[in-house]
Amino acid sequence: MRETPEELAALQDLMDASHAAGTSHLREIISGERRLDAATVVRALEGMRVLSLATVTARGEPRVSAVDGHFLHGRWTFGTDGRAAKARHLQARPAVSVAHLDGERLGVFCHGQAVRLTARDPGWEETIAHWTAHYGSDPTTWGDDIRMYRVEPTWFVGYGTAAE
Repeated sequence: MRETPEELAALQDLMDASHAAGTSHLREIISGERRLDAATVVRALEGMRVLSLATVTARGEPRVSAVDGHFLHGRWTFGTDGRAAKARHLQARPAVSVAHLDGERLGVFCHGQAVRLTARDPGWEETIAHWTAHYGSDPTTWGDDIRMYRVEPTWFVGYGTAAE
């Protein structure tokens, strides 16, 4: 867990606000013991998690693809090749929705903006070091135009079982 107490509190505030602003249908499903708090979400998202990433085409059509996601400091990070359709979508329209699902055991849903990371980003070195430790190689060496992103969330909820 890399989250500071302040990052954990900010994630909890966002999760509380997102849940409160959700529809009655969402609040009925994600309720009681099945509604996860920020600390439980952070623990459940350790390591790599396959994400369903939704982007939008120039015609406003949604597109979903899978990416490796790493949850760092209360934010999803992911990468893709610059030749991928999602890279073009993100460059023009950075709004995204992200979901990680593990059946009834765990579901985490996030909407926000994908921010392209560069070496000038304060979190760059830590992000690349984390990915490198996980995969055994620097992800930016996997191709000629590897792009790394962080999702700045505007909405975030999670459900799951109490025993994560």
